[in-house]
Amino acid sequence: MKKIIFIFSGIIVCASADLSVKQIEEMVAQIHQKREGVKLETLEKTKEPFVVLSNEDNRTAFMTPEAEKEAKMSLHGIMNGKAYINDAWFSVGDKVMGYTLKYVGKNGVVLRNANQIKKLFLHKKRNDLIMVEGR
Repeated sequence: MKKIIFIFSGIIVCASADLSVKQIEEMVAQIHQKREGVKLETLEKTKEPFVVLSNEDNRTAFMTPEAEKEAKMSLHGIMNGKAYINDAWFSVGDKVMGYTLKYVGKNGVVLRNANQIKKLFLHKKRNDLIMVEGR
């Protein structure tokens, strides 16, 4: 029954499409026409729109997209509810490169800043993990 309704709705849509070959050719011709863009002088006066602001210790740091791409986080290990990220140990609530560590799991962590959530996982799934448990 669903197939029949789907076929009939497709036929109705095709029948109601009132386009002729001439109308389609006119639309294609309009697409090919060169459109006027923004002048180079206007672009040179425009400020960089991709700037990230971070306020830490009453200082403001400006981070361009290039610097943000270079600043990558890598999770290297997890032990006793702490995560080893970029050669340092962090606990839940600690700040890591503008993100707050929200959750430390068995195979990954969750970091969050004002408008983004990042999930980091251990690089490889290993069967030789050493589990240390307290008594």
